[in-house]
This record gives sequence, C-alpha cells and structure tokens, in this order.
Amino acid sequence: MAEGSKTEKATPKKRRDERKKGNTFLSQDAVAVATLTAAICTLFLLARAMTAQMGEFVAYCLAACGSPAGGTEVLREIAQQASWILAKTVLPMTLVTGFCAVAVTLAQTKFLVSGELLRPKFSRISPKQGIKRLFSLKSVIDALKGIVKITLLLVIVYLSLKSQFLESAKYLYTDIEAACRHLFESGKSMAVSIIIAFVVIAALDFLYQWWEYERQLRMSKQEIKEEYKQIEGDPQIKGKIKENQRKMAQRRMMQQVPHADVVIRNPTHFAVALRYQPEKDSAPIVLAKGQDELAARIVRIAQEHQVEVVENVPLARALYAQTELNQEIPPELYGAVAEVLVYIFKLTKRTL
Repeated sequence: MAEGSKTEKATPKKRRDERKKGNTFLSQDAVAVATLTAAICTLFLLARAMTAQMGEFVAYCLAACGSPAGGTEVLREIAQQASWILAKTVLPMTLVTGFCAVAVTLAQTKFLVSGELLRPKFSRISPKQGIKRLFSLKSVIDALKGIVKITLLLVIVYLSLKSQFLESAKYLYTDIEAACRHLFESGKSMAVSIIIAFVVIAALDFLYQWWEYERQLRMSKQEIKEEYKQIEGDPQIKGKIKENQRKMAQRRMMQQVPHADVVIRNPTHFAVALRYQPEKDSAPIVLAKGQDELAARIVRIAQEHQVEVVENVPLARALYAQTELNQEIPPELYGAVAEVLVYIFKLTKRTL
C-alpha cells in the first residue's frame, strides 16, 4: 500500500493492536532532558553536603597518611571511607535520575509493559530495511537534531567559559572560598542555560515524535473497510448466518404446527396457526405464521396432522400483520378468533 494513500486517522482498534505490539508514542529527548534536569537539580541540592563530605574525606586522608600505622591498614580504611562517601554522594543522584527516567517513560507510554520488542525479528537485521531506515525522514530529522544539540551545547559552554576566563584574573585578589563560590555559581548558570536550551529542543522533539507516530499509524480507506469487516463480520458471511438462523427458526416453528388447534388462512397468501388451552392460556397463542410458500407449508403440515384449517381472509391477514410468534393475539381480535374456536371445538366436541 502506497504511503500517500494512507490519509485516514488510525482507528481505536488499530491503536490497540499497535500498543499490544509495543509500538507506542515515546520521545527519547523528553526522557533525556527530564533525567538531566533531575540530575543537575539533585546535584545543586546536595552540593553543600557533598562538598562537606569530600572535605572531611580529604582531611581524613591527610591525617591517615601522617599516622604511624601500617600502610596496608591505612589504605584499607581509606578505601572503605571512599566507598562510603561515593555511595552517599552518588546513590541519591542515581536513584532520583533513574526514578525520573522511568516515570517520564511510563507517563508517555501510559504504563505500557510489552515484551514484543524483545522478540527477535529478521527484519531488524535486514540490509534492505536498514538502508530504508538510514535514508528515511526520521533518520534525517534525528541527525539534524543531534547536530543542533551539539552546536547549542558547544556555544553555551564556549560563552560561559569565555566569560569565566575574562574574570579569572580577579581570583588573584580573592580568597579561595569566595573564588570557589563564584565558580559554583558560574557552573550553575551554565547548567541552567543548557537545561533551558535542551528543554526547548525536547519540546520540539515531542511535537515531532507525536506527528511521526500519528503519521505511521495512518490508514487507507481500504484498510478501514477491511477492519470494519473483521469487527462486524463479512456481509456475505453475516447473510449466510442470518439465513441459517431464519431456517432454524422456521423449522422450530413448523414443529409447533401439529400442536395447534386451528390454522386460519386466506386461500393462498397467509396462514396462522393458533393454540388455545383454557387451563393454561389466558388468550390464544400464535404458534406459527407465514406468507406464500411458508403459508402453504403450514397448511400442508396441519392437514397431515389432522389440525383443522379454516379459511377466513380478513382474519388471516389481521393475525399475520398484528401478532408475534409465541405471543397472545391482541384483544381486538378476541371476538373473531373466539367464533372460529367455538366452531372448531364444537366439531371436536371440546369445551372452552
């Protein structure tokens, strides 16, 4: 199917099927920017505590180096302290960034967890498919996006370092604490600039990925028709099913004709089989009704089983038009049907 013919939006069924396959909307740039922002914010929040811990560790190392204890023991203690300091400084940042990455991913995929993408597919290693992906619009956009991100990053870093380099001469007349504080603030400013630039890129990528995802899901009118057939069923198959159901209903109806008390018909077009058992029925019940060929079959079965057949043109037409199978006749027909039943019951010497 040509791509240009896919002009219709994806149906809910198509979206569900693609979601089951693991094909869902996801902007990797949004995940990366959210993770980067979380890492930098965590770093800023923990910077004072991390600096204090690193200072204590350096002081501990200097003190340990000057102690008369054995070298191996000192090195073991320094390694333990270094591991503990590393865990306290790196672990919070790792947990925060990991949680943020998972949260943003699940928020975009609506908590989709699918193993379909992990299954091996030969199309993924097909050279033909690889060349198509290499020269596709998505690959070009991804390449341009990477160039823009690298360019922005280099420009921001260059401008920040250039400004910092011009002010570095002032550190000769500043104490170490003030110089470190100024360097930290400069680094924070550069990090904020990088985050803002990358957030803008991520927002644009989010919109592009959404457009690309919707474009991939688009369907042709023929595909929508085929899907409708799958959901509603092929008209030919549905017609056959209805025909079989109609035949089964007719067979069940014909099986009730021998239990009727009378069949009222006009000469050839309509026939209605009625049953009336005073001890069970509050009004006559329609057991079968038919027109033309079906009416002839009802009359024939009634005659084969010695069921009385009465010809009454207006009553037959009225019963056929106003009654339903296995339902009582309407009250307005009580009088006309009662006359017929009285006649039949007199013939069979039954009482109402």
